[in-house]
Amino acid sequence: MDGEYMSGFGNEFATEAIPNSLPKGQNSPQQCPFGLYAEQLTGTAFTAPRAKNQRTWLYRIRPSVADNQFADYHHAGLAGSKLLASPNQHRWQPEQFPESSEKSNDFVDGLTLMSGAGAAGSMGLAIYNYLATKSMGHKAMYNSDGDMLIVPQEGVLRIKTELGLIVAEPCEIVVIQRGIKFSIDIDSPARGYILEIYGGHFTIPDLGPIGANGLANSRDFLTPKACFEDSEQQDYSLVNKFSGEWFVSSGNYTPFNVVAWHGNFAPYKYDLRKFCCMNSVTYDHPDPSIYTVLTCASPEPGTALADFVIFPPRWMVMEGSFRPPYFHRNCMSEYMGMVYGEYDAKAGGFVPGGSSLHTAMTAHGPDAATFEKASDDSKPQVPEKFEGGLAFMFETCCTLKVSTNALQSPLRDTNYADCWKGLPKTFVPPSDPEVPVRTFAQMGL
Repeated sequence: MDGEYMSGFGNEFATEAIPNSLPKGQNSPQQCPFGLYAEQLTGTAFTAPRAKNQRTWLYRIRPSVADNQFADYHHAGLAGSKLLASPNQHRWQPEQFPESSEKSNDFVDGLTLMSGAGAAGSMGLAIYNYLATKSMGHKAMYNSDGDMLIVPQEGVLRIKTELGLIVAEPCEIVVIQRGIKFSIDIDSPARGYILEIYGGHFTIPDLGPIGANGLANSRDFLTPKACFEDSEQQDYSLVNKFSGEWFVSSGNYTPFNVVAWHGNFAPYKYDLRKFCCMNSVTYDHPDPSIYTVLTCASPEPGTALADFVIFPPRWMVMEGSFRPPYFHRNCMSEYMGMVYGEYDAKAGGFVPGGSSLHTAMTAHGPDAATFEKASDDSKPQVPEKFEGGLAFMFETCCTLKVSTNALQSPLRDTNYADCWKGLPKTFVPPSDPEVPVRTFAQMGL
């Protein structure tokens, strides 16, 4: 069963699971309807500018202050993993689902830290892959450090949040903001990717010269309507990621007891198949920024702490141009994943569920086979529709480091760089001796 949603990005929503459970004209009245507690959840400082201020009023059966004290939570998949500097290109094959139920993990325990930069409480981010083979059941989580952008690659996620139910399948994404409690149930094994950002929130990018329409449209973002449960469950556990560490508490009531809420700080999902691509219709290969779905700004104007960029099915019509991604070295770091199909810059090796990392100023681009095919000028360039797959990129101004778990993983493709070894030397200098050519040798060097 899917959830019920409200449309729009960053809207001021108001929703109630019981008629008249939202107070009228006052956020925190002395007595809330139906004996509910008023609780405000703020995602920005109280004094943030109105256009950037994010907060939501929750009307719940029990307030969060009644949660029990936290103790250490041992996360086997993340324990002891450190971030190390590495300028090399990296690629990983997808983690396979275990055949034995003895190795089963839920969403929380199935997280693997792949890369990151900075620390909680400062500008930075972390990137995870997840693999889950069982539901969380009477277990919930919230992240005190940052927002989480979830990209399902395989398996449907039924995400119960304090503010309502979100059901997400591959080709959709979900954003769960800092502090919001959630629990994920699955009917079949699930795999995907997560981008966690510290120090900001995602927004849809400005369109500039594109105009009023295009890329991700606000109306296609869906926020859940209020939905609650009233349960006194003795074995409910609540996991909290706090300052990069993991903690857990146990309680005798469900955290999903919000009967009504209003505000603009709420989780949402988006269907990537609704993204409206922009591209060149004359010549040249535009920068990948034209495929940005969501962005989170850094203190430097025009530079993103994080961009979420996709490479979806699209028409390519530019003439006399190299159509695959060009060779480049970038001041940004790029972590890529594949939802389905193939990536148009790689002839093989980059597969659904896999991932790659090219950090700041590390050269990368199409492999030798792709370069050769795209450079063949014996055939005229005609309009061509790429329908082969859906890839995405987490891009950041931070210099990403690689986790020791990822570096030591048997899934790491240690021969990844070999895909560029077949690039031929095609340079042919002019044979006319009258053509001036300047070389270092001529300058005595």
